[in-house]
Amino acid sequence: MPLPKTGRILREKLQRGETVFGTFLQHTTTPSIVEFLPENALDFVIVTCEHNALDLADFLPMRYALAARGIACLARTHSRDPDDVSKVCDSFDGVVVPYVEEPDHARRLAAAALFRPLKGAALEQVLRDNQWPSPKTREYIENDRCANTVFIPMIESLRGIENLAAICGIPGVHAIFVGPNDLTTTMGIPNEYDHPDLIAQLQKIIDISNRSHVAAGCWFGKRDQAERTMRQGARFVVYSNDGSLLKDAMENSFGHLRRI
Repeated sequence: MPLPKTGRILREKLQRGETVFGTFLQHTTTPSIVEFLPENALDFVIVTCEHNALDLADFLPMRYALAARGIACLARTHSRDPDDVSKVCDSFDGVVVPYVEEPDHARRLAAAALFRPLKGAALEQVLRDNQWPSPKTREYIENDRCANTVFIPMIESLRGIENLAAICGIPGVHAIFVGPNDLTTTMGIPNEYDHPDLIAQLQKIIDISNRSHVAAGCWFGKRDQAERTMRQGARFVVYSNDGSLLKDAMENSFGHLRRI
């Protein structure tokens, strides 16, 4: 039985203006854990090798197990190289690319994700003149080869915010995702996630993205911060990660039991 096209389903939800919910997987690579995920909790997960010693290939069993539950599995690349983006998109439902700042770079990253397998002169002709090798090639790439692929650039600097309107205008940008650690560090307020300046910048990001009908959101590990950003209009909600969720659940349960 073929697996659900979970990337396409996530794209369609975003295009309809729905709010989607996900989390990071940093440590979980055993696919049997998917059986214990609550129904209707997650639309997607983002697997990442940042801050651990794993490779993205270690998460591939999770990708297939999640697909069986109708949950899209996106992968965060470590580099910002278009070739790495293409490789990730051949194995996962989509890609999350860190620290995107310049529109031309963003355009090439989007092309690496969504115009596979075009390269070289043929790709340059599409990017420059929107001239495809043939209608069949365009049909194959847009409606077959890359139809299940989600492309999401991360905005993690003030320069990225300055260029956000142009980045959101690139065809194939399905959502904007803010990395608050890097962003607050470049703002001079590292990890101050309740700082009024960060809250103001997030509102600016959400408003600019909404004008292009692109969902936006920010990672948070505290529920009140995630709720605040949703009230600001965030539709791409990424809350916590597997390790922190386990820690919080055990602290709540055993903290309560030890007080009895």
